[in-house]
Amino acid sequence: PETPQQQLPVAGRCTPPHRRRTVANILRELVEKQQLSEETLSLLQAQFSDLPCELHSWRQMAEYSPEMRQFACILHLYHTKAYDYLRKIFPLPHPYSLTKQVFFHSFIHSFIIWLSNNEAAAGFSSNIFLRLQEKVERGEQAYLYCALMVQDMSLQKQQEWDPETQRLTGFVDLGAGVLDADEAPLASEVIILMAVGISSPWTAPLGYFFVNSTTGHLLAQLLRQTINKLNNIGITVLAVTSGATARSAETARALGIRIDPERIQCTFQHPPGSAHSIVYFFDICHALQLIRNALQCFQKIEWLSDTMQWQHVVELAALQEQRVLEPCSPKSGRSGSEENYYLKVNLATLLFSEAVADALEHLQKLGLVSFQNCSCTVKFVRLMSRLCDVFHGRAPYRRKLLAGNYTKISHVFNEAKSCFVTLTDSMGRHIIKSKRKLGFMSFLVNAESLKWLYTNYVCPEGSPSHLLTYAFSLDPLEMFLRALQQACGSSGSPTCTVFQAAYHKLLASCSLAPGSPHSGGSDNTSSLDISLSGRRDLTLGSVRAQYNPAHQRTLATKHPCCAGLLLHGSALSNALTDLSLHARSVTCTAGFVAEQLASTLQCEACLASLFESDESRLRCGSVLYIKKLGGVSLPSASVYHITNISEQVLNRYGKVGDGNKNTKVWHLSLEQKVFQELLGESPLFPTLTNHLFDGELCVNNHYTILVKQITRNYLNIR
Repeated sequence: PETPQQQLPVAGRCTPPHRRRTVANILRELVEKQQLSEETLSLLQAQFSDLPCELHSWRQMAEYSPEMRQFACILHLYHTKAYDYLRKIFPLPHPYSLTKQVFFHSFIHSFIIWLSNNEAAAGFSSNIFLRLQEKVERGEQAYLYCALMVQDMSLQKQQEWDPETQRLTGFVDLGAGVLDADEAPLASEVIILMAVGISSPWTAPLGYFFVNSTTGHLLAQLLRQTINKLNNIGITVLAVTSGATARSAETARALGIRIDPERIQCTFQHPPGSAHSIVYFFDICHALQLIRNALQCFQKIEWLSDTMQWQHVVELAALQEQRVLEPCSPKSGRSGSEENYYLKVNLATLLFSEAVADALEHLQKLGLVSFQNCSCTVKFVRLMSRLCDVFHGRAPYRRKLLAGNYTKISHVFNEAKSCFVTLTDSMGRHIIKSKRKLGFMSFLVNAESLKWLYTNYVCPEGSPSHLLTYAFSLDPLEMFLRALQQACGSSGSPTCTVFQAAYHKLLASCSLAPGSPHSGGSDNTSSLDISLSGRRDLTLGSVRAQYNPAHQRTLATKHPCCAGLLLHGSALSNALTDLSLHARSVTCTAGFVAEQLASTLQCEACLASLFESDESRLRCGSVLYIKKLGGVSLPSASVYHITNISEQVLNRYGKVGDGNKNTKVWHLSLEQKVFQELLGESPLFPTLTNHLFDGELCVNNHYTILVKQITRNYLNIR
């Protein structure tokens, strides 16, 4: 990739007198001066060996040939300065002044037109842009502003023959045509671009590009071309979001972003030199993973004469179930006596959350040796939790950036900056200047970007009255990629042909209406689940698995039917007093089901709802207080109720021949009858009432998923 320091030769000078002024010779000069990569030259020479070489061949032409158009697009995207230099000698179009979606005489054609395709071929999706333009022309205000996001996906290198087009596929394709020469490289990645509404939750997949090796410069050029195309149809881009990777940092710098704690520049101008500024965001989930890596590598980090320790988090994640005696609550009517509880860690809890901070404080108060002196760790985790709440739009900051909540947000940003710039390792070196700085810098750049948007687009009249903070994460694009992966039909990397077919399938059913999901997936996964899946490496469970990979949760292999009566002092216990042996067996099996689901659930709230809890107890973050029955955790009243109904259904409808009991239809019919029995009953999982609104408002939310999983697991056991 080019760098600002590289200076191209002045056209017409520094050329050996014996060398003719052909395209190939000029490009070779640039390679010799290390101003164009050998790889790019080889690609161009292999693909465009039949291109007119002499200057006179390019003059007085009615229009460009397909090869000329392809050559111009490729060179401009791969190396802007080399293209600008060549324009001074050969009559190539201007990359910025000639981006209108109309055709002019002679050479004045738009790069954007050349990079656009119908159907679902590589390049910009013309149909999507046309539909967006129609919405703008109809005066739909929600489509006047958007955020732009970019993500890459790995491909399986494979050359294939397409019988429809009668051409080879699997090569690099940037929308101007496949680079299918014998010496051309096969595509190894696909770059996907998406526009997202910033005041209304609409999403639009804009196109994709097959590449062999992605550079920050290439991504920056594709982003600028996308912004041009959106501007041409009346949509203003306010923000760009990418992952928090080395390539993304290179892209940001190529656009003009400065990632320096002392001189942060969060905006870039487009077109360059114009008055319009666009902010840059790094995906929060990726940034959190980098901060986790930093804490893990440094182990101990100094902050204002105190020390945060990664070991505190490791000890919390590795905490085994511990028996504790607690005084009975006044509601139980047995004050003065004690009850047995077991401490259990909620492994679905996110590392940087209020729940982890509360748990560390609670364990410190209990006097556990491993958690003494953890106050600094608690303080840092709590700060990171508040930062995440801002960017994920959780209370008290809400999903929208409004004038009313900006003061709170600004205070959190100031506190975070004061923290990050003072963090040092054990040798006194600042973390923000170390090789582990990108995660911290990503948050600082994002904070400046959000403040800039508030100042320039929330406060002024005539601008969007609010901004949806989710539009500045990669979650909407990750959801689309999840649907793409399912449409591809395999868990591995797809080939170009398979990807193209999957993209065509999704594009055909794509709706630009606000809040509409991307169809094409098989399980209608919600954005909440996509978000949770992306944060799987940021949970206490991931820490436990990393430090103790051989550890497996011990589950009872037999149902403990001969256990004693349940403990008193809770609604569930009172309801099940004087149980028969059969009822105790159902209860223990329900606890067994709860343990099974707890080992796989990724949602902290859903996991906590599986076990009985004493309402009089204060919430202790990611530490659960549970009771045991015969060595199995006591289930919540809702889990018990579902399993009890399942048992009744099984007894009533299970009298069929053994040959039919293993059929899928029979299992599904039992599940259906359980759901019919549950309809009209009192609400289940009272602690999840608010949680149901965290994702899309659809039938297949966490509430219904829990009911189905509990029923299915219980029937499988029986």
